[in-house]
Amino acid sequence: MSFDLRLPIGLLFSFYGVLLAGYGLITKDSKEMYERSLNINMNLVWGLVMLAFGAAMLWLAMGSRRVQKQKNAAAAAAAANPKTLTGV
Repeated sequence: MSFDLRLPIGLLFSFYGVLLAGYGLITKDSKEMYERSLNINMNLVWGLVMLAFGAAMLWLAMGSRRVQKQKNAAAAAAAANPKTLTGV
């Protein structure tokens, strides 16, 4: 089984996205905190963006694992039945 970099990247971005979005939700009523960003809760916005990116990476990593398992199962089935390898 090969190492898929999308899995740790997805976990990292999801974790920090949840932290940042949570902080944005907790501090959403703080007007003076978001005064510099035109009263846009940038912590919440970028937390959700990071969470979406992390979820996409995790989804791609899980899809890759599913395809790899199917390939391994097909190879094992072909090895168990030598007639499929020779075509006879």
